Amino acid sequence: MHNESMHWASVWGNAVSIAENRPESFSKNITIRYPIYSHFEGSAVCLTFDNYCGTEPITITKTTVFVDGTFYTVTFGKQKSVTIPAGEHAVSDPLSCHIKAQSSFNVSFYLADYTQMRSVVFTCGPLSEGSYAIGDLTEVADFPIEVSRKTHYFYFLTNVSVYTEKKNRTVVCYGDSITAQDWPDYLTLRCKEEGYDNTAIIRRATSGSRILREYSCITYESYGLKGDHRFPHEVPTEGADTVLIQQGINDIIHPVGTEVNPFRPMSDLPTVEELIEGLKYYISEARSYGYKVYVGTLLPIGGWRTYAPFRDEMRNAYNEWIRTTDLIDGVVDFDKAVCDPEDPSRFLPKYDSGDHLHPSPAGYKAMADAVLKEILED
Repeated sequence: MHNESMHWASVWGNAVSIAENRPESFSKNITIRYPIYSHFEGSAVCLTFDNYCGTEPITITKTTVFVDGTFYTVTFGKQKSVTIPAGEHAVSDPLSCHIKAQSSFNVSFYLADYTQMRSVVFTCGPLSEGSYAIGDLTEVADFPIEVSRKTHYFYFLTNVSVYTEKKNRTVVCYGDSITAQDWPDYLTLRCKEEGYDNTAIIRRATSGSRILREYSCITYESYGLKGDHRFPHEVPTEGADTVLIQQGINDIIHPVGTEVNPFRPMSDLPTVEELIEGLKYYISEARSYGYKVYVGTLLPIGGWRTYAPFRDEMRNAYNEWIRTTDLIDGVVDFDKAVCDPEDPSRFLPKYDSGDHLHPSPAGYKAMADAVLKEILED
């Protein structure tokens, strides 16, 4: 499949992280379904399934794409079933089908045998809700409510690309739980509403993750991989030319001391300089992919359960570096967009979810509105 005026561009994407370790971490005889919004028109679809965090192989028995009332069977090397070793990924054969611009279609996949459900990410927002059902329902348009449930956990499926015109491009939003939640979806809706028809927004975000550290205990391993394990795995993306990075707050707020939590020593707390070096690593990696690089400032933390003045001083120093460095193409001042002007250490109340760390839906929309137009313009 080759045409000089066409290329593959990602229209949907997620990171993959480590599932919380529970006794029920295996599934069998289950169909998982995710709605995929495509900002672009395309003539073919390609899917990526990733077992990056798995410790044993998984087998996806059957996969379908449901577009405009028709089911299409997805193949891998012309086979319906694919086995993905631990730490590896599988890319489907291109599937010829017409995808309309600014439309949605479903991807469903069936796990017949016991499957380790370890490679997963939590994602939410107005465009991000999946479902699962008991049995092989990959060719059933509507899951019966008696055997199905909604979910915000996205297993294995990490990328969907369409074969589309070269003018269409992708922006990658990289970060932690704040980016795993609503604002990238609101940014997609903003692109639709404001006529940025050639720009798709995708996520690469995992809750609890830090730039410089990761947990080695089963209690907290679901908080995700550190930056040099994540960034080169997640960010290279078909059709992408820009990455918007917003990460670092968990490096600042997690360490509390072993007298409080044996897994969170204060020795895990980086200096601001070390945190900036981690961000410079991201910038260097992104430049090696030929990407433009934008960085978002860290949001207020006043009132969060581990808040302390020294943590806010670190946040402010990190943000000041982001605002003044010439190593990036631009800054998105998320902090300024959602903070209380009377007390910049805190959210404006209407933008606070209530935990004083994550924004409310209105706060996430304010973040999306703060993204520079130059990022969205093709």
